[in-house]
Amino acid sequence: EQLIESGGGLVQAGDSLRLSCTASGLRFRANAMAWFRQAPGLEREFVAAIRRNEGGTFYTDSVKGRFTISRETAQDTVHLQMRDLKAEDTAVYYCATEGPLTACSSYGACSDERVYADWGQGTQVTVAA
Repeated sequence: EQLIESGGGLVQAGDSLRLSCTASGLRFRANAMAWFRQAPGLEREFVAAIRRNEGGTFYTDSVKGRFTISRETAQDTVHLQMRDLKAEDTAVYYCATEGPLTACSSYGACSDERVYADWGQGTQVTVAA
């Protein structure tokens, strides 16, 4: 399976960006798709996830009210609409799809990177203060 991310770039604080990720060559229909990010010198952290069936969403506290995750199920595409970007949002953003052995249904599970089997190569988001 291959995940292709797009939409990153350099913006000013307060601007918006929309990231997209399309999965191809799927062996199964993943339950959850998610976005993680990694800032320089820090560990990768969870940003948002969306479940396949009922579209339930989960967000880390720092992005609630500013970021929106959505999914085009037929195309196995997930988007991350980011608004009111801040300098601390600067990071490489990674798309991920859940593996076939789990079906996360809670924030605790869906935010755990160990349930995600496939990862994109990342797209850089830089927010200038």
